[in-house]
Amino acid sequence: MNSPLPDYTIPDLSLPPGDLWIFGYGSVMWRPGFDYEERRTARLHGYHRSLCVWSWVHRGTEDSPGLVLGLDVGGSCNGIAYRVRESEKHDAADYLYRRELVTDGYEAMLHPVHFEGSPVTALCFRANRGHPQYAGKLDHRHAADVVRRSAGVSGANPEYVASAVEQLRAMGINDRALGTINELVRTAGS
Repeated sequence: MNSPLPDYTIPDLSLPPGDLWIFGYGSVMWRPGFDYEERRTARLHGYHRSLCVWSWVHRGTEDSPGLVLGLDVGGSCNGIAYRVRESEKHDAADYLYRRELVTDGYEAMLHPVHFEGSPVTALCFRANRGHPQYAGKLDHRHAADVVRRSAGVSGANPEYVASAVEQLRAMGINDRALGTINELVRTAGS
C-alpha cells in the first residue's frame, strides 16, 4: 500500500466501527490495491456507474483530460464490495483517499450496499457534480474520441475503459453505453 500518490484532502468522514466494507464500481473492481478478507458482488441504490469524470491525473492531464467512471445520481449500480479487517481499515481508506481524491473530482461517502440479505454500509466515491472535472453525460462518439487520445500516470485511457468492460462482462453485466464507447475506441481508424 505504499504508493507514491500525491497529497490529498482527508475527508471529514468517520469510518463505521468494526470491519470496513468498500464498494468498487470502476478500477477498484479489478485493481483494489488494498488487502481484504472477503469480496462479494453488491448493488448500490441511488447512483449509477457513468463515464462522467474528467481525469486530470490517472488517465489524462489537465491539458488533455481523459474520462473515468464515477457514481452519478439516480438508478443503481452493481459492483464489488470488499470487507477489510478492522485492524487494516484505516490503511485501506487512507490508500483510497490518496488514490481517488487526488483532486476534488470525487467525494468520499458512506452508503448502504446490498447483497442477498441485509445491507451493509460501505465506503465509496461519487462524482463531485460541483467540480470542473464533472463531465456529465457525453455523446458516445465524443467520449470515445476523448478516451482514444488520453493517457495519465496510471496508463492509457483506452486500457481503463476496456478493463472496465471486461470486468463487468465477467460479472455478467452488460453496460451498453460503456460497451459502445469501448467499441468505438477499439474500431477507430479500422
